[in-house]
Amino acid sequence: MEHLELFFKAVFIDNMVFATFLGMCSYLAVSKKVSTAVGLGAAVIFVMAITVPLNWLLDQYILQDGALAWLGEEYASYDLSFLSFIMFIATIATMVQLVEIIVEKFAPSLYNSLGIFLPLIAVNCAILGGSLFMQSREIETLGLALNYGISSGIGFFLAILAIAAIREKIRYSNVPAPLRGLGITFIITGLMAIGFMSFGGMLTGGEDEVEVKNQETVQVQVVKETIDLAKNEKEIQE
Repeated sequence: MEHLELFFKAVFIDNMVFATFLGMCSYLAVSKKVSTAVGLGAAVIFVMAITVPLNWLLDQYILQDGALAWLGEEYASYDLSFLSFIMFIATIATMVQLVEIIVEKFAPSLYNSLGIFLPLIAVNCAILGGSLFMQSREIETLGLALNYGISSGIGFFLAILAIAAIREKIRYSNVPAPLRGLGITFIITGLMAIGFMSFGGMLTGGEDEVEVKNQETVQVQVVKETIDLAKNEKEIQE
């Protein structure tokens, strides 16, 4: 259940593009064609699925305060958290280079269509944001970190795929001249973000209902105690 909840949160509720507006440069630049968007989205899923668990291991066993205790008691007081950005970016850059080599080897047409934006995944704030959110939210296990990396990548994939499909269709629409291009794209992105915000009630509705029931139970108990106290006072007066 914990894995399922984390998956839905990362894909819909805390979507990298629509909730935190990370990775907007590649989201806007590489979403003119569905085929290109699919290629970039798949690359992002792969990179995040590898880097988030790797950075979780780095954070747990090297970077956190006292994480080096496994090397000996003399290292237990070391705190290397100030190296988080450098270590995370180094891991991401390594994986991006691997993806670039694979895409260039097996899909040269996709490599040419992505152009400069494929190596720029290394500095995509959505990729780094996945690792930083993993660290700040204190994800407990490696399995959950892997789940979060994959689901966050899927969230970015859905976002860029949706806007690419809309932009392909909107070419044939009568869009006012001042809004053509990025103007209408920003408007559509805002509307999609509002739509994704509605998913926020998926995992909280049940909790709210339980809280309401608990409040009603407390209120009933308070009323009963008040009535009993009033009866006791009346008996004492009599």
